[in-house]
Amino acid sequence: MSNIHIGLFGFGVVGQGVFEVIRKSKNAHAEIARICVRDPKKPRKIAVDPALFTDRAEEILDNPHIDLVVEVINDAEEAYRIVRQALLKGIPVVSGNKAMLAKHLPELIEIQKKNRVALLYDASSCGSIPVIRNLEEYYDNDLLLEVKGILNGSSNYILSRVFDHRESYADALRQAQELGFAESDPSFDIEGYDSLFKLVIITVHALGAYVAPERIFTYGIASIHESDIRYAREKRVKIKLVAQVVKVSDEHFTMFVMPEFVEPSRYIYSVDDEYNGVVIRGECYDRQFMFGKGAGSLPTASSILSDVMARLHDYRYEYKKREYLQKPTYTTDLSLKIYVRYSQTNILHVLHFEEILEQYISTESNYVIGMVRLSELLAKRDSLRARDLFIANIPIFFLDRDN
Repeated sequence: MSNIHIGLFGFGVVGQGVFEVIRKSKNAHAEIARICVRDPKKPRKIAVDPALFTDRAEEILDNPHIDLVVEVINDAEEAYRIVRQALLKGIPVVSGNKAMLAKHLPELIEIQKKNRVALLYDASSCGSIPVIRNLEEYYDNDLLLEVKGILNGSSNYILSRVFDHRESYADALRQAQELGFAESDPSFDIEGYDSLFKLVIITVHALGAYVAPERIFTYGIASIHESDIRYAREKRVKIKLVAQVVKVSDEHFTMFVMPEFVEPSRYIYSVDDEYNGVVIRGECYDRQFMFGKGAGSLPTASSILSDVMARLHDYRYEYKKREYLQKPTYTTDLSLKIYVRYSQTNILHVLHFEEILEQYISTESNYVIGMVRLSELLAKRDSLRARDLFIANIPIFFLDRDN
């Protein structure tokens, strides 16, 4: 079997991981032929032949000996230009860029189809957990009801330190940054956008439907307060940042990213530190659970290696669910049960509650629990970013199935 010659874009933490796992793998039948970076002369942590480096993308994209492009750069728009150009040239691509894929996937799917070329991206969602390929191959039917889980390792590490080790949120965030689980600007993770982009990609393979990120309600953990943590402990639950897509009827599905009160009986309750956990629920097979490291150099690189080896067998996503005649459509016209903690903001003037189930007022902080339309949360999302507010979902879907 002849080797695949790879043109690698990006040589940061993940790019170096890709280089390492391909070099170590005896059965990869792949070699890095060229590496495109911004600064070829920059000192590297691992020893690499300097002749492999270039700062000119065309040295890879116009090279007839390159069989596969692997893209692992941080800049989403630059990644889009590279991936699009490679596909148009008929070069298959492996990518881990969730932000780029979430914004441009419909166009890239059409380019793949028209040019009969493959784009694989298992590494874009949950690192080492093979969520996408499982949804694409094993769950390739209309019996799937829900995909729900912890999709971001950084926020999960922070919340694990808070609930399992009783550290303050600020200390947990600082430790996550020191260990490299969170960036110096952690907003992408703690505001929920990383989970959002992964959820968009997952939904394409779960239900065959694409929903643009801006149409999805997304709320993170940046404003969590000690009073929220205390409330969760009193109720003997944990707060986790959870992303979910739910088929609410044969005709409709919904999706959102929010902190959630998670009970000990739930699979994701015990998903701690930088790990991810995904629950897949079906009409006939109840719930199935996947668990593993969701980020980091080697876990992500191992997923990319899996895609590289899949190309040895000409594997590509078929997007069978996108061809279904009765695909469900996206809706926000449904009610959620939510907890809202507030102080200065008069939340009852901001949000319209269909029903208030519980309310607490004190000198330190207040909270209200009630039913709110998801469309209302989406419409008021800018107002809900006030620093004195925190929102958490209280699960209501499929409770009758879990008794």
